[in-house]
Amino acid sequence: MKYRLGDICSITKGDTGIMKAIPGPYTMVTLGDTNKTHNEYQFDADAVIIPLVSSTGHGHASMRQVKYQEGKFALGNILCAVIPNDDNFVLAKYLQIYLHLYRNELLVSQMKGMANVSLPMNRIADVQVEIPDIEKQRKIVEIEKKVTQNSVKLHQLFFEQKGLTSKLKQTILQNALQGKLTAEWRKEHPAEEPASELLKRIKLEKQQMIASGKLKKEKPLEPIKPEEIPFEIPEKWTWGRWGELSESIQYGYNAPAQENGRILMIRISDIQNNTIIWDKVPYCQIPENEINNYLIKKNDILFARTGGTVGKSYLVTDEPRSAIYAGYLIRTRYSSSLEPKFLKSFMESELYWSQLTNGTRGAAQPNCNGQTLSKMILPIPPLSEQQEIVRRIDAIMNTVNSLENQISESERTSEELLKAIVGEVMG
Repeated sequence: MKYRLGDICSITKGDTGIMKAIPGPYTMVTLGDTNKTHNEYQFDADAVIIPLVSSTGHGHASMRQVKYQEGKFALGNILCAVIPNDDNFVLAKYLQIYLHLYRNELLVSQMKGMANVSLPMNRIADVQVEIPDIEKQRKIVEIEKKVTQNSVKLHQLFFEQKGLTSKLKQTILQNALQGKLTAEWRKEHPAEEPASELLKRIKLEKQQMIASGKLKKEKPLEPIKPEEIPFEIPEKWTWGRWGELSESIQYGYNAPAQENGRILMIRISDIQNNTIIWDKVPYCQIPENEINNYLIKKNDILFARTGGTVGKSYLVTDEPRSAIYAGYLIRTRYSSSLEPKFLKSFMESELYWSQLTNGTRGAAQPNCNGQTLSKMILPIPPLSEQQEIVRRIDAIMNTVNSLENQISESERTSEELLKAIVGEVMG
């Protein structure tokens, strides 16, 4: 039989700011996998912990987990505690299992907001939950305990496997940026023009565009110092700064996201796994005469400049829909004499991330400006070698991505198995 959650439980918001927690003897439940501690407790009960904000942040509704906590504990103010009124009627642990397994249908679906996505507590109260008799609840709790014991081992295995594939990707990118992937190719193509000549032409093109008024004059970048160079590169390659290669590095348009408006506006959260989720992209209002300044075009690279996803990038590989990009993003355009996918590969490498980390400001809300991107150094091969590097990276990464997909599918199967078992017990 189904019951309204607010009729069988108390629902109370946490009262401790995450950053204001004072280390102490009590667990403080937070949004992430790892909890903190606090010197005071707010609850002394068996409780279900539900996040009140999206797990993936700006503009996207999601929930990674519904937690269970018992005893004395503190609670962060972006979560709430759901505590059964009568534990002879419903067990908190059963409720946590049920709400976690069906969180997308019951909780994520109730989130609201175009930008700051949240879950109102009154909507949590209205959620209908299936409550079997207490003996079935105990049986489900016992089954979940056994499954979890095995799942912990599986989860650790999945975590280690994903760690290995992540390291493998970085090794591939590092070898690519050092010229190791194309060492044999260079022996077969000895007559390639040095990249230094390519860089000279790019600089000349940029000067001509500035002279004609198509680009604004920029402050000259400092020459690359020997101590900045992290590794050796092949003879016909050269080092350059991103700002030397770019025609523009421009911040996005600041406007509220709307369900209807003048034009689509891409936000950080609309970019997932190097793809724009177009059915999630909102609209905005913008003066007609400003649209062209912010329109995205093929081969643009969008770059997240703030928040937990700072540094995330997206290469526009196809002719895009008519859309502009939001203020938390930076758009960079660069010479057509460069291979776009090579530049995108650099923006996924350890060399890129280390420079971004050094240039990122703000511990609470990390952010990175256009100057940080402009000053970054990267190795530049001749154009034909850039294209060969991309071809080889794509071939290898397809195999690695296939392995990652298999690992993720195994994780999903584990949770679906538990859901099926719970459904069978509930009859």
